[in-house]
Amino acid sequence: MTRSPGIILAGGLSRRMGENKAAVLLGGKTMIRHVAERLAPQVSSLVVNAPEGADAGLGLPLVPDTIAGHPGPLAGVLAGLRHAEKLARPPRHIVTVPADTPFLPCDLVERLEAALPTDDAIVVASSMGRSHPVIALWPIAVADDLEEWLADPGNRRLQAFIARHPSAAVDFPPIETKRGPLDPLYNVNTPDELALAKAFLEEEDG
Repeated sequence: MTRSPGIILAGGLSRRMGENKAAVLLGGKTMIRHVAERLAPQVSSLVVNAPEGADAGLGLPLVPDTIAGHPGPLAGVLAGLRHAEKLARPPRHIVTVPADTPFLPCDLVERLEAALPTDDAIVVASSMGRSHPVIALWPIAVADDLEEWLADPGNRRLQAFIARHPSAAVDFPPIETKRGPLDPLYNVNTPDELALAKAFLEEEDG
């Protein structure tokens, strides 16, 4: 199977963090750099979903939302799908991950692709009893339906959109660390969660 392109969703407002969480430092690197370094070897190309003029500090292309008003992560998914459609060799799928998941598995994409039941299905990652619909493999074929869905301001929930299409889930087991089990899809939304991520990283590096 030809590798899918990846898109890091970094268009959120980071309200609970109080600052741009993609740019916060974790082990001497920005959080989005941790994500990019883990995802880049797994995909054919990598872009960042963020507003025009944003500086992710990665030298990667920016793909802004095509819908105004910060309509949420589904708008980032749509932006990624529309970007992929314009590639010289359009893929069948894209992979999305958020900018706040610094411990992404190195076999994330391989396992998502292996779980595809049909080419038109969406494959969602899960871990420790929780679904993570922002971490998913999306077929290019859903782009038009997603655009129509988002035209209604009441349609913003990832799970509700996914339910419209065939889907599968892949569960990723915890990472065993010195501090105990670590969710590989751990997402950092608050200063307390950032402190815990730093503690995990420092103990593993120590």
